[in-house]
Parts: sequence; structure tokens; C-alpha cells
Amino acid sequence: MTNPMREQVFSLPELLRGQYKDLEPKVRKLFSTPELFSFRRIILSGCGDSRAASMAVLRSFERLTHLPVEVVSTIDLARFYDERHFGSAPHNPLVIMVSNSGNVARVAEAARRALDRGAFVLGITGNPDSPLGLNATRILPLAIPPFRSAPGTRSYIVSILALLLIAVRIGEVRGCYTMDTAMAIRGDIGVQAEALERMLPGMDRQMLALARAWQSLEAWDFVGAGPDYATAWYGHAKVFEATGQYAMHINSEEWMHLNFFARRTRAIATVVAASSNNEGLSRTKEVIAYMRSLGRPLLIISDQPWHDFDTGGLEFVITPASAFADSFPVFQCTPINLLAGFVMTLLGETPGRGCAGPWAFAKDGAGVRESKIVLQGGA
Repeated sequence: MTNPMREQVFSLPELLRGQYKDLEPKVRKLFSTPELFSFRRIILSGCGDSRAASMAVLRSFERLTHLPVEVVSTIDLARFYDERHFGSAPHNPLVIMVSNSGNVARVAEAARRALDRGAFVLGITGNPDSPLGLNATRILPLAIPPFRSAPGTRSYIVSILALLLIAVRIGEVRGCYTMDTAMAIRGDIGVQAEALERMLPGMDRQMLALARAWQSLEAWDFVGAGPDYATAWYGHAKVFEATGQYAMHINSEEWMHLNFFARRTRAIATVVAASSNNEGLSRTKEVIAYMRSLGRPLLIISDQPWHDFDTGGLEFVITPASAFADSFPVFQCTPINLLAGFVMTLLGETPGRGCAGPWAFAKDGAGVRESKIVLQGGA
């Protein structure tokens, strides 16, 4: 039952250790001290998995930097974002664009527009000579070792790591916490990698059994609140890429206003991301109770067991926890990657439909690389 997604998941602990050694010293030298004190606002942006990584660390950025932070889609940043928010002061806002390839047209367009209007644009990319690299104030170069291709797994984790390291560095220099605290937060990322290594064999067996039980289901529903919503967003993306099945992402409050109306409840694979320190956990637990009453097949992903909650009759998988409320459980996505990969294999699906037949327009990313770049003013 091995598949590229599973192989990538099992490579993550070693990947994170190596990437930490590469990125941590780079991040320390990324900004000068005057630059770090000049930032007044931060915008995170990217497409696909890069957008999910930005959403995942939004709260961490706010808490670690003590600055207002927002996640803006690349199309909004490029075409609709009010230009009055740019250039209000030197180096403002700090716009962090994430794209491993750096070749996505909308990413380059958004970076160019922000740069032209006085923002400090940081590009996080593995290709400094790409359109993103050429339209950024500065580049944080990624060096992710090549691996067997699969729907984004390794690049997603490295994007989260890079963003968290940047947030820690900004807060450290700006005096939001001590150097010792900053080092403890950085060290906690490595602790999560060690925990994942221990957990993977059991998680692997659990997700394989669940994939066999769920392979004939018709659709997927991914639910989460706050930072966990990013995992829900990422989960629906992996289902599209790996299996081509219908999937949706939604936050736990809106699920109660919309998704619970869906018919054929026993045919909807329902995955809920619910970190133990999430401020929305009480609402998420209420929603899970309603899901159970509907007979939904359920998987709950959390970093801790819920001793006050009856988990009988549903799947509950534990992922590595973060010791810091200001950080993010880096590996919360791993059960989803394993599950989607196994279902893909069981169904005989090809990742991304192989960019063949009616999907041929997407071969080599042409559908996102060759889009016309339009530079314009704000709304």
C-alpha cells in the first residue's frame, strides 16, 4: 500500500531537522534590525498549499510579532486590495509571498504591485531567479531536497517552518519575549518532529484501515476553526489532488448553518481538525455531536485526547502537540496525507489526474504559470 504521499509523510521528521538547520541561520540574517522595527503590518499570501500554510500560521504571527497580520489571496492582492494600505510608511507593509516554484503568475503579479507601491516584499521560494524572485525586495531561498513527486506534503511543512521561524525572529528582535523563549519555541519544532517519528507507524496503520472503510464514500467534508481551519482547507485540497473526489472545507460555526443540510449523511467522509488549545474547541465539540447524530463517518484530528468527551463510535487520531500557544502543531496535516494517499491507491487514481486528457491544460503548471499578468491600481 505504499504510495508517494505516504513516502513523503515518512520523510518529514528528517526533512524538518535538515530544513531547520538550513533555514534558521538564513532567517537570522534576513532583515536588518532597523528593517524589523520599521514594519507596522504584515500580509501573508500564496496560492494553493502556500495559502494554507499562511492561514495555518496567521495566529502565530499575530501573537509572536505583536503586529496586525492578515492573509490575503494573491488575486485579491494583485487586483483588488486597496492601494491606500500600501506605502503608508517605509517598508510597509511587510508582504510575505510564499511559492516554492516562484513561477505562479498571480504570485509574481501581487508581489510586483506591492513592491511598486512601497511595500517590503519577501519572497519565500526555491527558485530565486523565478518571477517571484525578480519581483521581491528580498528572498528567503528554500532548498528542499528532491523526492518522489506527490500532492504537496514536504513543501507544505517547509513553508510552515519557514514562516514560523520568521515570526519568531521578528518578535525576538522587537523584544516581544526573551532570546531564551525564542530558542525554546524554535526547539519545540524539533520536538514535534521527534514525536511524529514515534507516532507514524501507528498512525499509518490507523489511516490504512480507515481508507479501506471509506474508499467507497462519495464526498469529503473538512471542518476546523481558527488555525485548525487551515488544516481543513489543506485537507480538501489533498482530496482533490489525490483522488479527484468532491470535497469541501468550512469552519465549525458555518458548518452548523450550511453543511449539515447535506443528504446521504453516511456517504460523506467528515474530518474535523480540533487542537486542544483552540479557543473554538467547545463549539467544535458541539458540532461533532451533531455530526454523530447524523450518522456521519467521522475522523477527529487533535494533539491531545479529550478526557471530557465520549470518543466512542468515531476515529480519533493524535498528532504531535506544540508546547507553546503562540506556535502551531506543525504536523496536524499528516493523517490527512496518509488517508488521502491510501484512498488514491485503493481507487487506482493518478495524482492530479496525471494532467492528461481534459486536464492536459494544467501540465507542468501551465494553467497558473502562463496567466496574463496585469499591473493596475487599487480599488
